Amino acid sequence: MQVNDSILLIEDEKNLLSVIKLNLEMEGYTVTAFDNGETAWQKFRGSQYSLIILDVMLPGMDGFELCTNIRKVDKHAPILFLTARGDAEDRIKGLKLGADDYLAKPFHLEELLLRVKALIKRTSSGSVPTQGNESFSFAGNKINFLSYEIITADGMTHQISKREIELLKLLIEHKNEVVPRDTILEKVWGYETVPSTRTVDNYIVSFRKYFEEDPKNPRHFHSIRGVGYKFTE
Repeated sequence: MQVNDSILLIEDEKNLLSVIKLNLEMEGYTVTAFDNGETAWQKFRGSQYSLIILDVMLPGMDGFELCTNIRKVDKHAPILFLTARGDAEDRIKGLKLGADDYLAKPFHLEELLLRVKALIKRTSSGSVPTQGNESFSFAGNKINFLSYEIITADGMTHQISKREIELLKLLIEHKNEVVPRDTILEKVWGYETVPSTRTVDNYIVSFRKYFEEDPKNPRHFHSIRGVGYKFTE
C-alpha cells in the first residue's frame, strides 16, 4: 500500500476519471482530479505531486500545452500521458515535451497501475540527480541533469526530455562499459511493458546528432549489436 504519494489526474471523460481515481485511491494514493486542462493548470501552480496523469484532448487547455507549462515549473514529477491519440507522432511529441510514459486507450487497468507504481518508484529511488553530480562535460558538450538542458559543442542550447536525461546519466555512469539493453529497459523504462530495441536506438541516434562531430562515425555513443550500448569520452 502506497503512503503519501499524491497523483494529479486530468481526464475529460468523467466516467473514466471516476474509475481511475477510485482504483488509484484503493491502491493508497492521494488523488486530485480535474476534467479541464485550464482549471488543472490554475490549481497546479505551487503544488507538488508524485505523478501526473494527463489526457491530451482536454477542454480549456490541451494536454500538450499543459505538459509544457508543467515542465516549466516542475522538471522532475513524472508525467504519464493517457489518451486515445496513440499514434507514433503524438507519442513522440508528448515525450519531447517532457512526458515520461504514454498509454493509449483502451488500456488494461492493471497495466496502468503497474506503470504508475514503476514511475513513482523510479523517481523516489533517486533517478533525479542531486547536487554534486548535476552536470557532466565532454568534448565541448555539457549536460545539466537538473535543468534537462544540454549545450552542444557548437554553443547551441537544447531542452531534452527526462527520459533522455536518464538514459544519458546511465550511460555516463558506466562510461567505457557496454550497458546491456535489458539493464537500460529496467533502469530507464522500469516496467515489464517495454519499448522495442528500435526505440532505444532512436535515442542513441538523437544523442549522436547532438553530441557527435560526425554522427555517422560516432566517437562517444556506440551500439554494440546484440548486446547493448556504450558511452566513451
